[in-house]
Amino acid sequence: MSWNIVYAKPALKDAKKLSSAGLRPKAEELLKILSADPYKNPPAFEKLIGDLDGAYSRRINIQHRLVYEVFAAEKTVRVLRMWPHYESRKWLEQHGVGP
Repeated sequence: MSWNIVYAKPALKDAKKLSSAGLRPKAEELLKILSADPYKNPPAFEKLIGDLDGAYSRRINIQHRLVYEVFAAEKTVRVLRMWPHYESRKWLEQHGVGP
């Protein structure tokens, strides 16, 4: 049974940046894994803490991360950001997006 993938508005903007940076194939690979099982390991994921407690992060590459939330009861994954890790945390904290 597959999971639904939904995107926060910033993640949609990030998708355009990923395409222009040549990172779209890797991001699509991660999204495919998330749609099958957001807890699948490998590839490794990191459970975030602090203001982002309850969200998860996976590497697109050394600099870029895919940050997402899992809503198990609804079998839904919400992608919050798909850009640099530090930018994601800063933006999410500033905009109060997260669990």
